Amino acid sequence: MRFGFGHYLQIASSAENTNLLKKKSKLGVTNDGKKEVTSDIIIEVQTAAKLEVTNGMNGKHIVVGIGSGIAAYKIPELIRLLRKRGAEVKVTTTRHALEFVTDLTLQTLSGHKVYSDVFAAINDHSTEHISLPDWADVMLIAPATYDVIGKLASGIADDALTTTFAAMRKPVVIAPAMNDKMYAGEVLQENLKKLAERTNTYVLDSADGFLACGTTGKGRMQEPSALTDAVEAALTKKDWLGRKVVITSGPTREAIDPVRYISNHSSGKMGIALAKALWRHGAEVTIVTGPTAEQITEVLYHPCMHGVGALRRVDVVSAEQMYAATTAAWREADTAILAAAVADMTPATVADHKMKKGQDLTDTIVLKETKDIAKALGESKRAGQCLVGFALETDNEQANALKKLSDKHLDYIVMNSLREEGAGFGTDTNSVVVYGKPQAGCRMPDAGVDTQKESEGKRLPLASKSAIAEGIVSILTHQAIQ
Repeated sequence: MRFGFGHYLQIASSAENTNLLKKKSKLGVTNDGKKEVTSDIIIEVQTAAKLEVTNGMNGKHIVVGIGSGIAAYKIPELIRLLRKRGAEVKVTTTRHALEFVTDLTLQTLSGHKVYSDVFAAINDHSTEHISLPDWADVMLIAPATYDVIGKLASGIADDALTTTFAAMRKPVVIAPAMNDKMYAGEVLQENLKKLAERTNTYVLDSADGFLACGTTGKGRMQEPSALTDAVEAALTKKDWLGRKVVITSGPTREAIDPVRYISNHSSGKMGIALAKALWRHGAEVTIVTGPTAEQITEVLYHPCMHGVGALRRVDVVSAEQMYAATTAAWREADTAILAAAVADMTPATVADHKMKKGQDLTDTIVLKETKDIAKALGESKRAGQCLVGFALETDNEQANALKKLSDKHLDYIVMNSLREEGAGFGTDTNSVVVYGKPQAGCRMPDAGVDTQKESEGKRLPLASKSAIAEGIVSILTHQAIQ
């Protein structure tokens, strides 16, 4: 079994599959092309539920349509990112797009012939503009120039790209790119609004920045990493649409003096993976994050777009700041997922000068407990709100996790262990067990009846943190613990 970012994760608890899984004690884990890591763990599926999680774009078929704009130079990197996530890519272009990026480059990176001429003798099919939409799971048009957008909105199909779009009945992502004055034009904006009304069409906004024409303004095509996330979101069911979620992530830093602080090894990767997963599923996500080097790629949708998720980042440093931001967001939230590693103790006073070695440090630092975010949210939980906690343990894992589940009035708790190789702080992978018996009002609208005992849980075996995040979202969505 091999899991990685964008790879397929399946957990089945039939007797046959359970026995098979228990025999597999070696898991190969690939992380974006890095060296394979193995870990000796036994997968135990304890319940009768079956959980299938399709994460990312592994095995998906993506058609990239390239318009005739200078931003086409970014498309080779985009194709590389899509294939890195496990997708298969085919390319179609307008007549003049190949003036900006070569046919050979696109063919080499995608592994397929480029469809640029409707009447070319080398086409695999006589009706390539029909076979490509039949093959595809999603289409991305980038850069979508003024001319291309006008044709798409007006039903004009006179080249390889526009005829392919005309036959698409699957999701389409449109990424505009042009001069800022052209982008602000009334005709262009009306055409974008018209396209946004089309079923399964996701119209992105252009970004602000330096443009090829030498001006600065709104008209830049969003970066390949953002376009890749937008494609993945287009492939994801919007079963959290309309729900507000607050997520805590990363460490906190508790100042001792202007130079030193108390903290921990949390990277924030798990919380960010959860935020991105829920955003893909359509939720309105607020992530309250402590200091982290991890980036959250922002996907900008056009203001006319509806039916998509939103992601807002709130940066904090201390436990006190995280408490204030989280409790404020909780008042309007449907769900909270507390993935941050919040400091349990903080200095009672912060020195206004750098403390010196010796007695200054050893005798004068008095610690006090920080405010308990999980307990505060649990005690203020309204009917219908769902509260999910995390427990990172080194011993008596299950007992400690279940105690926290009860003491903090949580609906679920996600337990992971630092003793398991590849799990916990700083890694790109994780392995967790999810316990919980949610209150009746906590269930998602399509959830079934919950019959799970608190002492039983659902194990998500070692996989990328993105895959683990999708597994947790699946549990919350479909009540797979039952």
